[in-house]
Amino acid sequence: MKFIAKSETYREILKLALPVIAGLSTQMILSLVDTAMVGRIEDAQYALAAMGLGVLATWALTSFFSSLATGTHVLVAHNYGRNDFPECGRILNTSLYISIFIGIIVGLAGVYFSHSISQFFAADVKVGSYAGDYLYYRFMGIPFFLISVSYRGFYFGINRTKIFMYSGILANILNIFFNYVLIYGEFGFEPMGLAGAGLGSTLATICDVLYYLIVAMSSSLRKKYLYFKFTKWNKSIARSIVKISLPVSFHNIFLLIGFLSFIAVTGLIGTLEQAASQIVMSSLFISFMPCFGFGAAVQTLTGNNLGRGKIAIAKFYAFETSKLATFYTVLIGIIFICFPKIILYLVTNDAEIIETALPAIRIAGFGQIFYAVGVVLANGLQAAGKSLYVMLSEIIINWFLFIPLAYLLGVYLNFGLTGAWSALPLYVVLYSLSIFIKFKFGKWGKEF
Repeated sequence: MKFIAKSETYREILKLALPVIAGLSTQMILSLVDTAMVGRIEDAQYALAAMGLGVLATWALTSFFSSLATGTHVLVAHNYGRNDFPECGRILNTSLYISIFIGIIVGLAGVYFSHSISQFFAADVKVGSYAGDYLYYRFMGIPFFLISVSYRGFYFGINRTKIFMYSGILANILNIFFNYVLIYGEFGFEPMGLAGAGLGSTLATICDVLYYLIVAMSSSLRKKYLYFKFTKWNKSIARSIVKISLPVSFHNIFLLIGFLSFIAVTGLIGTLEQAASQIVMSSLFISFMPCFGFGAAVQTLTGNNLGRGKIAIAKFYAFETSKLATFYTVLIGIIFICFPKIILYLVTNDAEIIETALPAIRIAGFGQIFYAVGVVLANGLQAAGKSLYVMLSEIIINWFLFIPLAYLLGVYLNFGLTGAWSALPLYVVLYSLSIFIKFKFGKWGKEF
């Protein structure tokens, strides 16, 4: 079969992936700025500890429900590929109904139980109180966050990833501004401290939704996708969205729990080793974020071609995207291995932590080279309706191999931090291999 020229293929991939990478990168910048702001208020030690707890709780919740974007994205991409544009609009509307329904319930429950949740997980009452205030305002934004997730999946599916990039830049700039005003009490507002960071994030999320709505009002999109004309709930579409999204939700949560367990294992080695592991994990996001961008691109390209019934071309795009992403991770891996201090100094200036983290970040640098294949092709499998397989692969390899092996080498056999991190390359290679084999040799057909 004659495929598109490689240079043209890579241009098409990068056209979709780079805006997603740019949008995700602004979130990383926001996280660093938020931490810096909170670190300069009164009771900074308690506020930072509370912020870590609040961010983790919010991350767990948003990781679970953000999979609605995947379900919406995959279905829209399939129908866009077969030129059924009104069906794309129906999928968006159904996804919005799901987001609003779940968002209201979860948001109200979160606001009501915010302080109870924070006090349950906090070892210190003051930390729990600060975290509760933060979560109270963050949970108010859950309905708006889920609405933005539905729109994100829709725009990804119709090959308009630049909309996500612009929304990410706008929302995160506004988030920084709102946080500055509310945390410190500028322009006549009362200083709210950490609670201001929570409210600032919610206000920015509302602005994000408004931006998506303004874009959706454009005549070219309205006339093409007819989402304001066909507004009824569609049970069949809802079932398909849930079928794709639910395994992705659990995959995200299990992945989070797995890496939290790994950090806990390093804590058994020592407090310094645990701090070093957290720094290395944060550094890895330099590599992970672009991989997620390439993953979004492959979901669109694979979904479009599967919608057209062109399975061979769908696989071709996925493999070429994985090659492009691997080229990036190889470059980053070389930097991690040869110049680790440059990376570590971006995250911390503590000399003792940096020295402790050096062997771990070199091992992580080697292991993450193979991560691109797993992430990109996993997104391709999700586009083909194989999200359950992706979830099970993660659970089995992460929970039953990676974590026990890290404990065995790092704690039981007393090889320390180097031993624990030595389990990472094996985990990454086995996960990527399991995804590659399924993608290349698995059966492809109608899954939803």
